[in-house]
Amino acid sequence: MDENNVIIREATFNPKVKTYIFLVVLFYLIVSVIGWLVLPFWIFGLGQWLSNKFFHTLKCTLTHKQLKFSKGLILHIEKTIPLENIQDLSFIGGPVLRAFGLTLIKVETAGGGGAHSNNMMSMIGVDNAEEFKMMILNQREKIIKEKNQHSFAAPTNTTNTTNNLNDKLLTEIKNELVEIKKALTPKS
Repeated sequence: MDENNVIIREATFNPKVKTYIFLVVLFYLIVSVIGWLVLPFWIFGLGQWLSNKFFHTLKCTLTHKQLKFSKGLILHIEKTIPLENIQDLSFIGGPVLRAFGLTLIKVETAGGGGAHSNNMMSMIGVDNAEEFKMMILNQREKIIKEKNQHSFAAPTNTTNTTNNLNDKLLTEIKNELVEIKKALTPKS
């Protein structure tokens, strides 16, 4: 098995996420005009069914070098984040989330190319969120240490060979430039 795909921990999610999703969508249906048309269907079965389906699409896996997350029914989102790219892990727990005993883990990464959503990932309702966060951070530190050790440990044979090749190349370039200068210099 590939070292990158060794699973360290697979997150589990709190079943209260289903109720939270049901109520959040219910709120938006109530405050929107078009939502009033869908509201009876949402309350009498569709909401529970879709919330349950969405809950079962939530997956998060911490591997040796990556954090993998997927969610969604209609718009399925899968993100794989190299651990060394993680810049910040934070918890968001507003009053509604706290009432359900849920937290939202927000993962911010380096890069992203401009769009804010490209360099951010949110996971709602991870069981033992604090422990999972610490596992991610600890694994991230291990990866960064390994990477730094490999970058500083350059074999001396390779360095000497590279220096000799560079010296030869520079000498050849210098000789070519001298010949070009001679060819361009007018003869008197």
